Amino acid sequence: MASKLVIIIIGWWLWLQALRASPQTKLLKEACSPYNATDFADFFSNLNATLSDLGAQIREGDKWFATAQQARGSDPVYAMAQCRNYLSSADCAACFAAAEKQIHNCSAANGARIIYDGCFLRYEANEFFDQATVQGNVAIFCGKQTIPPSAEAAAAFTSTVDDVLLALQAATPKINGYFAAEKRQVPVSVAGDRNLTVYGVAQCAHTVSRSGCLDCLKVAYANLQHCLPDLDGKAIDAGCFLRYSNASFFDDNQTTNLAPYLNGNSSKKKVIIGVVSGVGALVLFIILGIFIWFKRYFKKSQPLARGNIIGSTELQGPVNFKYNDLKHATKNFSEQTKLGEGGFGDVYKGSLKNGKIVAVKKLAIGKTERGKADFESEVRLISNVHHRNLVRLLGCCNSGPQLLLVYEYMPNSSLDRFLFGEQRSRNLSWSERHNIIMGTARGLAYLHEEFHVCIIHRDIKTSNILLDDDFNPRIADFGLAKLLPQDRSHLSTRFAGTLGYTAPEYAIHGQLSEKADTYSYGVVVLEIISGQKSTEIRAESDSDSQYLLQRAWNLYENKKHIELVDEKLEVDEYEKETVKKIIEIALMCVQSSPALRPTMSEVVVLLKTKNYYSSSSSSIMEESQPLTRPVFVDVSQKSRDNSTSTASSTISNATVSISRISGR
Repeated sequence: MASKLVIIIIGWWLWLQALRASPQTKLLKEACSPYNATDFADFFSNLNATLSDLGAQIREGDKWFATAQQARGSDPVYAMAQCRNYLSSADCAACFAAAEKQIHNCSAANGARIIYDGCFLRYEANEFFDQATVQGNVAIFCGKQTIPPSAEAAAAFTSTVDDVLLALQAATPKINGYFAAEKRQVPVSVAGDRNLTVYGVAQCAHTVSRSGCLDCLKVAYANLQHCLPDLDGKAIDAGCFLRYSNASFFDDNQTTNLAPYLNGNSSKKKVIIGVVSGVGALVLFIILGIFIWFKRYFKKSQPLARGNIIGSTELQGPVNFKYNDLKHATKNFSEQTKLGEGGFGDVYKGSLKNGKIVAVKKLAIGKTERGKADFESEVRLISNVHHRNLVRLLGCCNSGPQLLLVYEYMPNSSLDRFLFGEQRSRNLSWSERHNIIMGTARGLAYLHEEFHVCIIHRDIKTSNILLDDDFNPRIADFGLAKLLPQDRSHLSTRFAGTLGYTAPEYAIHGQLSEKADTYSYGVVVLEIISGQKSTEIRAESDSDSQYLLQRAWNLYENKKHIELVDEKLEVDEYEKETVKKIIEIALMCVQSSPALRPTMSEVVVLLKTKNYYSSSSSSIMEESQPLTRPVFVDVSQKSRDNSTSTASSTISNATVSISRISGR
């Protein structure tokens, strides 16, 4: 009887523990590197060893953070795991086990990360333990619920969240172990009957520096501003995690006393209160109002005072420039500072007061209330996009007669000028062209798959690929297509694109997906290789004049596609097999069916693959599904002329015919 009672008690206790268990394995992000390991045997041996090491540290050592590495052979693996400190050791082990299982979905990718609410697991081919904030690792997750329609309650909740996040941001880097949890009540006087409480947590990886932890949390704090007044928000980066919620996700006894780490702010407040305690209520409110105004003004102005615009953009979001400052920087938007004319507006070179050279774009959209709201929303989104192959948005201005965007300045202008324009005499070498092809693919892969939302560019073309000092490509104008009013366009179509580059299913039927960008990319690659514009007709013989896609396809069918290469390139500059491979990748991208086109991450992998040709095959497609003929949009000369004239023209003005490349 006693033994049965013991069994019942043990079972009851285990049942209670199971009810209390919360490993928090809601998946926030799963990402796999587009590159595979080179030696699978070495790679999987190293990966399994590091994961086993991490698991042992977490399960047997009751640790919430662990690193491991194995460098056998040509494919080393560096790995890191971390649980949120408020998890129990059992929940931490359970969260790691779930992440370990899921990360194997990345197969032979040489890098991967799994991020749950309660933990994360990451491995790479290179050591990353000291990384704090890294392009491609940033992600934001906002809850869908907001405060019920009460302006006072929403404002009070937002203010309390802001205070909690700023306190966590300031204190966490100073705390041993880089973890802090805060709980704060929203003032009842403004929240009304709602019992609102804000719970917040900040955590950095143990291996980052104190300054790295602070920088990472600053990025996370700026990103979470996009969530408010949502009731829940999470921001993650390579080296940190920041979250707030109105619902408790940790126990009350796990909160951290932040006062000792906040630079004596508590004592300062007591002094201020003591000084004004004898003053009348009116004077008290005036002083407190001035103090709050000064605090907010100083917080907003501080990034600009540092003089590093790009740095402040990364940490605090887009800078709000004054219209008169930009007007002065561009010499009143004079013709002599004009860099070019784009579909979304004219671009001017500007010199700011601190000497920084920027590019200022005057957006060709109206300043309606809806337009301004869309503008502000898109600017907040675009300002968080950081990649070496994308043009950085530094800030904006919506206070003047026109909406302005401020970008980093690209000294070598756009790719089209070197291929077809006034810079054509400066011939791009094959290595430069190959670098542009690869970099553009990487930038698009980031926009489509690595940023926390999918951004479809819609207008990839050579004039939207800018070149920096070293001729590295930077994609421009991404994220702007949404700003176009529904009843007009910047070209001769109702879609946000350019005839000659735009996928037929989008141009004719309005069917938009990432594969529309893939199509445009394929056209751009063929232009880079051939030096021929997509809309240019070039004669292969006295009786045969062909557009670029026709010419490329016909040469490919006759196994002569190496003849597509620009005559300005010296034969000894490039390897013929490499060029043939890239032409075939471009033809993959312009296939008529979007389903047959590769994703941009797959394009990156194909471009990186060295052993593309087998010894028994002269074409990459002979051992797989054969290429299908592309579709091209044949636009009459009249409509091509119209396409560069007025923004209000529509596709009905153009004579458009969809043709198979096999004939006309």
